[in-house]
Amino acid sequence: MTDRHVPTKAELKAYLRERRNWGRWTDNPEAGAVNLITPAKRAAAARLVKSGHTVSLSRPWPIEPTPENTNPASLYVMSVGGKSGGGALDYISVAYHGHSVTHVDSLCHFWDEDGMWGGHDPTEAIAYNGVKHGSVDAWSDGIVTRGVMLDVPKHRGKPYVTLDEPVHGWELQAIADSDGLELSPGDAVMVYSGREVYASEHHGTWGGPWDKPGLHPSCLTFIRDNDVSVLGWDMLEGHPPHYGPDVTVHTAISSFGVVLLDNALLQPLAEACAREGRYEFMLTINPLVVPGGTGSPVNPIAVF
Repeated sequence: MTDRHVPTKAELKAYLRERRNWGRWTDNPEAGAVNLITPAKRAAAARLVKSGHTVSLSRPWPIEPTPENTNPASLYVMSVGGKSGGGALDYISVAYHGHSVTHVDSLCHFWDEDGMWGGHDPTEAIAYNGVKHGSVDAWSDGIVTRGVMLDVPKHRGKPYVTLDEPVHGWELQAIADSDGLELSPGDAVMVYSGREVYASEHHGTWGGPWDKPGLHPSCLTFIRDNDVSVLGWDMLEGHPPHYGPDVTVHTAISSFGVVLLDNALLQPLAEACAREGRYEFMLTINPLVVPGGTGSPVNPIAVF
């Protein structure tokens, strides 16, 4: 039976220090837990492709303001030439961190009292023209690995996660066990919480200025114990934070070097997994190559 112990804040802080990945990958420390995705791991992920069916995990580019998208992306389209010949051009810009854009957080994006990923001092590492450590271009060769879907609504028999029942680490393990999924180092774990269904019944959105359901910091132990390289989620951590801003699921960035795939569109993936009859697939994530960047908008693709 899965242990349902929910660690206290003090227990989690001790766990984070004891299980840190700082210094674990001396050859390529800036890539963090992506080092767990070896050539053999990528080759094994490719062997999961059977039907060739693909699913995008990206939300549409958000150009209209909403409560979860107070800084919408800019899209300017122009044309050159005329009816006899020409072309269309555009300009785009976006503040992608937040609750609307599907993006990855690089390893400089979050820190706690002990510092950034690898122990770097954020006051020295961050500059206006880019960061000196933990930049997103550490993943410029792309992230290709085995993806695993953990469908919380299916497991609970409820349409979405609620404020009074956050997702715990023990529950993620129980879902994996019930679906016969044996996790292995370097996996990308997608946690579906029913964001779209929740939004249809609450303000029309999951994000915004109000309280939000999501994952509990206890998920940190699941992430580290299974050597997860990427955590993708539609709902992020519950808000307000259960243990305050210094111990949240985002601490997986600074302590474990894990890639967070924020605002993933996971309902279509959950439906595809049900159709395919399996909850593992090849996953590709290709960040923009932005030296000194704190992350990147992405269009992740699951391949069955």
